[in-house]
Amino acid sequence: MAHVIDDNCIACGTCQPECPVDCISEGDIYTIDGEACIDCGNCAAVCPTNAIKQA
Repeated sequence: MAHVIDDNCIACGTCQPECPVDCISEGDIYTIDGEACIDCGNCAAVCPTNAIKQA
């Protein structure tokens, strides 16, 4: 199951370099490409606002 980023995202960018498949995109809030996400959880582990959850 892929991870998703909710409205608690502060666009700090901490998650993006942790993704081994480069599926996190920058924007007003960051987004995860659900089809590319391998559900490793690296991004969720470093998110300071707990904005990343399993879909």
